Amino acid sequence: MTFKPTQSAALAIALLGLAAPAFAQEGLCGGTGSKGQWIGGDEASSDIATAENYLEQMALVLGGNEYVALFSLSQATDVRIEAAGRGAGDPIIDLLDNSGTAIISDDDSGGDAASRAETYLEAGTYCMALRSYDGGPMTAFVRIGRTEQAPLTDGISTGSGEGDAASGSCETAVPMGTIGDTVASSADETPYWSFTLDTPMSVSITAENETADPVLTLYDANSTYISENDDFDGLNARLDVTETLAPGTYCVGIAALNDTTLPITVSLTQYDPEVALLGLYARGEAAPPLDGSIAFTNLGTLASRLREDVQATGAVTWYTVDIADSSLVLVEAIAAGNSDPWLVVYDDLGRKIGENDDYAGALDSMVIGRVQGGTYIIGVRQAGENQGFVRLLIERYIRAQ
Repeated sequence: MTFKPTQSAALAIALLGLAAPAFAQEGLCGGTGSKGQWIGGDEASSDIATAENYLEQMALVLGGNEYVALFSLSQATDVRIEAAGRGAGDPIIDLLDNSGTAIISDDDSGGDAASRAETYLEAGTYCMALRSYDGGPMTAFVRIGRTEQAPLTDGISTGSGEGDAASGSCETAVPMGTIGDTVASSADETPYWSFTLDTPMSVSITAENETADPVLTLYDANSTYISENDDFDGLNARLDVTETLAPGTYCVGIAALNDTTLPITVSLTQYDPEVALLGLYARGEAAPPLDGSIAFTNLGTLASRLREDVQATGAVTWYTVDIADSSLVLVEAIAAGNSDPWLVVYDDLGRKIGENDDYAGALDSMVIGRVQGGTYIIGVRQAGENQGFVRLLIERYIRAQ
């Protein structure tokens, strides 16, 4: 598929995932917005609820960092958020509310490796963070608009309004029970499940089998689209519906991007914000607070070079390092044996300096950032189900006098 920007598109380029200071918005989206750009060029032009047409930017992501687009809603609106890479680019998008809480993450729901998510949002300010699936350089088009406006991507499910739908419909949904229940079936055998809520509730729905690569779509009793997710945790899918759902019957569509014959385990639980936050910490999608509630290893002050061996697992192991003054810092996670490290670096306020997986065509990971003096947070985990040691290397370079 070929994507072309329109003349009305607001085009901007984010080198190394860092927005120009003129566009930075301190404090938005839990600090993520500090490196973002308004999708319409400025705050006044970025209200999706009143925009005459969708708004679009072009993003260049390098060095394993991310690009952040900011937008606002003056009133509650059904919105569509999309990103389509050029060439072999494979974008992943995360939608964050103004507190920095993740609302939706998506990888391939736009079709052809493009990302797409549709959801109902209350009035407020939001951030869409874009990164490359493999951590490599990527150019992509980003489009944010209302669901009645023209989409950028084809979509892969009825939840996106286009593309190939699973066989059957919500009318054929199989009851899966209620809160706390778990069922398992392939997307071919059971493309739709249903559940009933007796009281108002926020829910979490998971679909697990990475080999199948499931996609979740949630509908109400009238088959009206509510939300969808692909690749929340690895290739597994998860929907955290943070708004309160009214009592009634709901439908869950299950699709598989890889193998539709494999069983997919679907679970329904009540949404727990504390559990969701701990999950963000475990996956490295947010920096834990430095209050002792999450375990850290303090590596001390970085003079020139530090080395630490990590027995890395699928959950992030966290470190802190102190830097005396302005420096260029290189953080590298070097694979050992059957190891595939993933790396992320934050400042002490939780603002992401960068993340990376598979740097320069190898399994090693690297983040490079120009930083000020202070405490920095480093997270290391294994990508996928790999296990083994990771050698963490941190180097500091200062300007020659």
